[in-house]
Order: sequence, then C-alpha cells, then structure tokens
Amino acid sequence: MESRISAHFEKQAEACDRMGSPFTAQLCRLLPEILDRNTRTGARVLDWSGAPGEDALALRLCGGLHALVLAGEDAELAGVYPPGTASRDAVGAAVAGTIARHDARLCTTLDSAPQTNEIARSAMLLPGFLTIARETGLPLDLREIGSSAGLNLLFDRFHYRYGESIWGDAASPVKLAPEVRGAAPDLSGRLEIASREGSDIAPIDVALESERLRLTSYVWADQAARLERLVAAISLADGASLSLEKADAADFVEAALAMREPDRVLVLFHSIMWQYLPFETQSRIEGALEKAGRAGGAPIAWLRMEPSDMKEPFARVSLTLWPEGTRRDLARCDFHGRWIEWIGADPRTVHRCRETRP
Repeated sequence: MESRISAHFEKQAEACDRMGSPFTAQLCRLLPEILDRNTRTGARVLDWSGAPGEDALALRLCGGLHALVLAGEDAELAGVYPPGTASRDAVGAAVAGTIARHDARLCTTLDSAPQTNEIARSAMLLPGFLTIARETGLPLDLREIGSSAGLNLLFDRFHYRYGESIWGDAASPVKLAPEVRGAAPDLSGRLEIASREGSDIAPIDVALESERLRLTSYVWADQAARLERLVAAISLADGASLSLEKADAADFVEAALAMREPDRVLVLFHSIMWQYLPFETQSRIEGALEKAGRAGGAPIAWLRMEPSDMKEPFARVSLTLWPEGTRRDLARCDFHGRWIEWIGADPRTVHRCRETRP
C-alpha cells in the first residue's frame, strides 16, 4: 500500500518538474518520507482507499499546506515557502511540524479534489473562439463545463500577445503572452458574446474569501506568475455578467442544447477536465451534441483543450462545428498555457465524428 502511495507522489513530482515547479516537486518527494500513521492525515494518505492518481491525492495535500501559508496561519511553514529558499531538511522539518499542529484541518482538506482555474488556458482557447465567430458570423452563447470559478468565461476581457500579434483590452489587469511555436494564431474577425454560463460539480464563489483562498491554494507556490494572473482575473469577476451553477456536466449540456437560440451559436467549451468525467457522462455529452447537431437549426460548436488519446506531453485545442460535424485540431499547447503551436485548418487534422475521447 505505501509503495503505491510513494509511486503516486513521485509521479506527481515528475509532473511538477516538467511544468516548472521545483518546490512542489520537492514537496511531493518529501511527503512520503514524513507521513506516518501517528497523525490522522498520515494514516488517511497512506491507507487511501481510492485511486491516488485519479483522485489527485498529492495535490490535495499540497493545496492544504499552501492554504495555511496563504492564510498566515503557520509562520514556520511560511518561512520555508517561496519566494524564500530553504534546504531540503528545513522544508521537511517545517512540513512535519505543520502536519502535527494542523492535523485535523489537513485531514479535512483531503476530502475535496483540487479546484483550479488556470487563466493562461484562455490564451489557448481564444483563437478557437475567434474561429467560431468568423465561420458562423453569429454571436456566441458560451457554455463551459468544469468551470471552477468561471474565470475563463471572461476570456474576452483579458489582453493577449502572440509574438507580434495582439488582441483585447490593453488596460486589462490580465495579460497573457504565451510562447508561439511556428506561425501565430489567426486573431482576425469580430467577436460578440451574447451570454456566459458555466457549471461545475463544486463551483467556487470568488466573492467569498474562504473560496478565494481555496482556489488560490491549488496554484503551486513557486509559480508567482500564475498566482498573479489568478488574483487579477478574480478582480475582473466582480460585477461580471455570468451565471455559474452547481450541476452535473451532462445535465448542464443537455439543458443548454434544449434552450438554443436560433440566431446564435451555442459554444460548449472546457479545458483539462474531460478526463475526470465518468465514461457515462462523456458518452451522454457526445450523444447529446451529435443528436442536436444532426437535427439542424443554429450552429453548435464544441471547443476543448484536452490531452489526446496518444498520451502526448501536451494538450490539443480541438473544434467540432455542426451541422458539418467535423473535428479539427487547431493547436498543440502546454497544459498550463505557457506555449501554443497553431495548426489551424490543416486537412490532416480533420476527423469525422462520431467523436472519440479527445
């Protein structure tokens, strides 16, 4: 059992290394050495009954520790967290002390899966939204699943730079400038947003301080730019005209399709969440989209940024637009939105539906 948990923490550490978070990688490698059954937290982690990888167990615990630092509730732990530097031994000693002091609270944080709202993913999705607007000539009814706090529903209020190409409000506090590999995405055309609605099984209300803290705690502590982007996006959410509801993803999609407007394009979108849906939920969503798309009427678009079936070390931005019902891979990109490689409408990236897992 413990070897299974250690292997999970090591796999998460390797992912953190790849995605530029050496501190979180170090933390994931230290925790299996620190945890024991003398604390409730340690016993629960070591005896985890579910699948630790699918449950993101390591990130649940890392988020709980980060929350204590952000809330100013553990000075010893804060002393070894970024932006400062500390030796491996110092970090290990501080974490061990924190687990002992805050055992009950940390054990409770294991109840919930990590909630992230990675703003930089909007820079991966924006060219897809513009593609939809150009090809349909209609206003967009945005419908997002796995919305978390719904911040990516505000993507058109951010400022973007792709090499020499820019888009958006230069005065926006959220500024995104991913590395461009190859040609820059096509940013032409007029974009009009008619409505914004999102769903999540555990939506976050950023109007509440406790919810803002929880959301921020899952951003890796040594990634200052990500933290700054999140804070800036939260500031834009105040007074924003969007609807965020607690709902099953398939229920939400089916309801949205049933209420389509004739003079708009319904856009279902999501980013790095499809893999967490049960197979039955995925199938319901695919079936509902295909049925509605074949029935005719106003266009339907499905835009997503997700890993591919081939387990490649990057995500793909894919678009399916009905009534044609073809899937196109528009871009390859980093999971956290650090770089984008625009593919566009290369015929080799077009696939016939019915869809398989993206």
